[in-house]
Amino acid sequence: MMKYRSRFAIASNILNVARAGNATKTRLMYGSFLSFAQINEYLGFLMTNALIMRNEDSHIYSLTEKGVHFLRIYEDLSKLIPIDEAIPAVLAGK
Repeated sequence: MMKYRSRFAIASNILNVARAGNATKTRLMYGSFLSFAQINEYLGFLMTNALIMRNEDSHIYSLTEKGVHFLRIYEDLSKLIPIDEAIPAVLAGK
């Protein structure tokens, strides 16, 4: 069964890979299970929102303080509300 990830789940995957260090675009792509086109789209989104930055000399991506804060909030929210669990079907007539 194919499992779909939310935009925030994918963003948190990318940020977690970057947090581990030495994160090139290729490492982010493979670590997040994204295609080249998808990683480009998400990196644009993350950089525009100042969650991740790229060192122009080394081409290494790293988290900003805002990115670290996003991950902390996302992880806390994931503990409060099981985001990855299937939503039970609503019974008819209730």
